[in-house]
Amino acid sequence: MTVPDYQSLMLPVLRLAATGTRRVPEIAEAIADELALSPEDRAALLPSGTQRLLPNRVHWAKTYLMKAGLLSSPARGQFTITSTGRDLLASGPSAVTRTMLEQYPSFVSFVAGRPERATEQTAVSVTPHTAATESQTPEERIEAAHTELMSELRADLLDQILQQSPAFFEQLIVDLLVAMGYGGSHEDAAKRIGGTGDGGVDGVINEDRLGLDRIYVQAKRYAAHLSIGRPDIQAFVGSLVGHGSNKGVFVTTSSFSAPAMDFVRHLSQRVILIDGAALADLMIEHGVGVRVSRAIEIKRVDLDFFDPG
Repeated sequence: MTVPDYQSLMLPVLRLAATGTRRVPEIAEAIADELALSPEDRAALLPSGTQRLLPNRVHWAKTYLMKAGLLSSPARGQFTITSTGRDLLASGPSAVTRTMLEQYPSFVSFVAGRPERATEQTAVSVTPHTAATESQTPEERIEAAHTELMSELRADLLDQILQQSPAFFEQLIVDLLVAMGYGGSHEDAAKRIGGTGDGGVDGVINEDRLGLDRIYVQAKRYAAHLSIGRPDIQAFVGSLVGHGSNKGVFVTTSSFSAPAMDFVRHLSQRVILIDGAALADLMIEHGVGVRVSRAIEIKRVDLDFFDPG
């Protein structure tokens, strides 16, 4: 028997997760034993040769189930079933498919590459996966896959940040701002940001290498369901005024409330709000906390080469 596709693995993964806290490698081994996979099938690799096929597909089955809210992660690298997942199992499904997962708003938001809160304001629909792939060109399928991978990468980055210490988060902000061209060197930036605890300001960093102007920074490491409200921004702006500055950056791993964002739009000071999604995008753009896993080069026919004129 060959290695099942990731959709065929979702129900076995959900069932095994119902027995306790599990990890991908042990789930993969349990499924391999259950299906009596041959040593060759167990050792089969992805076309890139970088990962074993079965653990990779189990990982994606787990990821989709988590995005639908059927699994949760109590600790790094671990997962278990949720009450929603138990409800689905209790209904006795013969299989769990990607199409079935589209009944869960959190999964729809994940596939669409949008923050989950967007579903509270607008209705989001996703074309069934099989129909979409049949109608898309190869280029469109690549773009769709890239969007999905980027959505997963953003979520993984924020999850990793939340599991680190406050000191790590401060250093991450230093690394990011320096990578973006602020603060001069890491040594100079480290002296100017993090841990000042001075009137609602976490640190100050040079806007340029010459230090012609300074930017005050506030950083809040909040869980995704906790948003930064207008009072927090007002306190930060008050701190800017106290320091005689008109430039500030407020960074959070979560989000900003609508009143907070509206308040910033009408300020005379220049205050930039960076929420969790924007923070993850900036980290990806500037290579902070990420590395290239695989590069794919796509070539086209050079029509100029074949033009006899």
